[in-house]
Amino acid sequence: MKKIVILGSGAGGTMCAAKLRRKLGRNWKITIIDNDEMHHYQPGWLFIPFGIYTADDCMKPKRDFIPPGVDFVLDDVVGVNPDKREVECKKSKYSYDYLIIGTGCLPVPEEVEGLEDWKADPESNEHTFFTLESAVALHKRMRHFEKGKMIFNIAEMPHKCPVVPMEFIFMADWFFAKNGYRDNIEIEFVTPNTGIFTKPIATKVMTASAEEKEIKVIPNFDLEVVNKEEKYIESARGDKLDYDLFISTMPNLGADYIENSGMGDGMGYVLTDDHTLQAQKYDNIYVVGDATNVPTSKAGSVAHYEADIIVENLLLEIDGKEPKPSFDGHSTCFIVSGYEKAFLFDFNYKTEPLPGKFPFPGVGPFDLVGESNMNYWGKMMFKWVYWNLLLSGQDMPLEPQMEMAGKHWPKVSTE
Repeated sequence: MKKIVILGSGAGGTMCAAKLRRKLGRNWKITIIDNDEMHHYQPGWLFIPFGIYTADDCMKPKRDFIPPGVDFVLDDVVGVNPDKREVECKKSKYSYDYLIIGTGCLPVPEEVEGLEDWKADPESNEHTFFTLESAVALHKRMRHFEKGKMIFNIAEMPHKCPVVPMEFIFMADWFFAKNGYRDNIEIEFVTPNTGIFTKPIATKVMTASAEEKEIKVIPNFDLEVVNKEEKYIESARGDKLDYDLFISTMPNLGADYIENSGMGDGMGYVLTDDHTLQAQKYDNIYVVGDATNVPTSKAGSVAHYEADIIVENLLLEIDGKEPKPSFDGHSTCFIVSGYEKAFLFDFNYKTEPLPGKFPFPGVGPFDLVGESNMNYWGKMMFKWVYWNLLLSGQDMPLEPQMEMAGKHWPKVSTE
């Protein structure tokens, strides 16, 4: 019997398992290995600090989404031997014909001087929300933050979902305004990038929104030190910024076993072909979601598009054909801007976000680049879509490749 082993049952791994199980006959054994019983809706962590979602809204048992005919193994991956085609776990070893790696990435605050002993503590002034526990702790801290300076910091790239920092500062502005103390709070967005975002058109739109909300953007700040006692952060160049509440993406790294197995890029991400999504050194290994080092967003939509490509290419290989270099870095991101409005960006490796309608050209109902209430409700509706459609591998009206139909370049002012 032929074997496919999937490491990680997050969004990417679960979708790959569901799609492959439907496509392959019973002479193929599919096994998912994970060390956590609970599936986390990671896009929901953003909403927990503001009291919009709770922890229970963002987690369900993983076994609820493992399709019939797929084995679920609860174990810790220790290493992968690509030459022997074998996965070593704490409890056992598993051989494979094809391997899909989808074990994601995690924040590692200890990579920053001053955060070596960091933990999710509601009484602390230093926070993140890129784990469930840290999002819950930040919610408790946010409820009692009524005066002072809040800094949101991008510690380094890459990190989970590049648009989330912008969403957080916009939602913080909304949250503090609703609670009546926005005038008493400064909000600063501190980033190592040259602007609020990395795509020119999107950067222009987001910068204007930040200015309207009186949020200060501080670019080119490479975080070096967090001084918790004196409450300031310091850059590699020696620039210092004081804070009362510090929130950060933290540095993010992939799994240790990836580096130890010789497949990594130095940060725990698998060296991955940008277009086939095969591991660069091993053509029978595919990589999905945050575990890749491809130059696009570490976001749920990307994992969805990647899963479609991986399943197509793996089936081609099984049939003795060459995989297609068809992944274009497609990413689709709603950006909540506060006051029940949101932006929507759709982009890929080569094309930045452009105005238009999504998902149906000329019809929508969502506005690309523009801000609207419909976009906000699209974002809020996504949780239901995620739990009920995406994880089960259902077909969606979304193509893995970015479509240009209905998009247009914005007019350039001649003034």
